[in-house]
Amino acid sequence: MEQYGAVEPLRGFSFFYEFSHLDSTCFQEFLNQLSAQLGSDLALLKLDRCSAHCAKALEWPENIIPIFQPPHSPELNPIERVWQALKQPLRWQNCPSLAALRGEVTEVLETLTPEHLMSLTSYDFVLEALLSAAL
Repeated sequence: MEQYGAVEPLRGFSFFYEFSHLDSTCFQEFLNQLSAQLGSDLALLKLDRCSAHCAKALEWPENIIPIFQPPHSPELNPIERVWQALKQPLRWQNCPSLAALRGEVTEVLETLTPEHLMSLTSYDFVLEALLSAAL
């Protein structure tokens, strides 16, 4: 189970999608779904340099601009703070099945309000990194 996600620090917009694994095919589908969700809005998507994110076969939707962060700097990516918050309540859960784990993850994601997401992700250094990368 791989949870994909994107978050917008200034408004708390979020988009999450689960796939079976992390590869360029699944990531392409995530991009397509995110693009559809965005509609006419434009998104700067901060990414690490894992092979799924950098695959030459990816077809980037017109409304998503990839911004690759420097190596070994997950603190610059807003979604990393969301993953930390997601893991906290699940840390001591003993799920008897993958379906139960999916249910727990979904439950936690549903509690993340825009205000909570903004408080997790809108740190000055994160916003500065995003803005400087966009220039």
